[in-house]
Amino acid sequence: MPQDSSHRVALIVDAGSNPFEMGVATELFGLRRPEIDRTWYTLTVCSPTPEVPVHLGLFTLAGLAGLDAAAGADTVIVPNRPDPWTPPRPEVLAAVRTAHARGARLVSFCTGSFTLAAAGVLDGRRAATHWRHEELFARLYPKVRLERDVLFVDDGDVLTAAGSAAALDLGLHLVRRDHGAEAAASVSRRLVFTAHREGGQRQFVPAPLPHPADVSLAPVLDWARERLGEPLTVTDLAARAAVSPATLHRRFRAELGTTPLAWLRAERVLSARRLLERTDLDLSSVARSSGLGTPANLREAVRAHTGLSPSAYRSAFRLT
Repeated sequence: MPQDSSHRVALIVDAGSNPFEMGVATELFGLRRPEIDRTWYTLTVCSPTPEVPVHLGLFTLAGLAGLDAAAGADTVIVPNRPDPWTPPRPEVLAAVRTAHARGARLVSFCTGSFTLAAAGVLDGRRAATHWRHEELFARLYPKVRLERDVLFVDDGDVLTAAGSAAALDLGLHLVRRDHGAEAAASVSRRLVFTAHREGGQRQFVPAPLPHPADVSLAPVLDWARERLGEPLTVTDLAARAAVSPATLHRRFRAELGTTPLAWLRAERVLSARRLLERTDLDLSSVARSSGLGTPANLREAVRAHTGLSPSAYRSAFRLT
């Protein structure tokens, strides 16, 4: 993304849209971030009508821009609704298709994936939706490669998030992709939302609430984050948590929806990205300090998460 001009985001809303997802988009892409020394986003909220009643008629949005605001946007966030079986308006679908044809990035939160699918831009592509509507989505749009029970899917220029809270995960992923790990961490701190969840983690964990005597994973996670440069293993994490490796694995699945090794690798990649942004350490030192071990491992991991080599990532996101 060019650093000398703001990235234009158009949030399309329509009748019945969920206020939570609107709030996520506004918070992440509409507010100024003076603490981040980068050109930020410019957000426009637009609609096919000047006024829009939101979900359950809780309130009505007025003074909205028209859909022509989406014509010049770099990123277009499409509308969602609580009744995804209702077809979106033709003018909304036309705006989505036009944005896709000219190369804009398309984003959906929750059931917004139904809007993208109805527009035909998801055919043959990977996508996520809310777990409650996966069967309906699969029946209506069999050409879409639905990835079930994940938080979000990044398919390059089309990104889809599952339920409402996953909108925050995908939104922060976009900030991380556009501005780097340190900027995303700064926004997370501002939101008091410290979790960093990978898109492939589970949406919903059908586990009972723990007994009061149970202990959260938070202490062992904090302990591990302070020692990423050490050769940590699942056995080390289990010993710190005073449980067996099998029990630790079950608790990671229940609380985080991922495995201990997957969590540890994601944290190490995030640490490496922040070191590339904030320090002048050579690649061997970054790999060693983050726990990735070797420059070859560092290159593989950073490229897998960002599409860039470590050097290119540093050049793009280095903090001055």
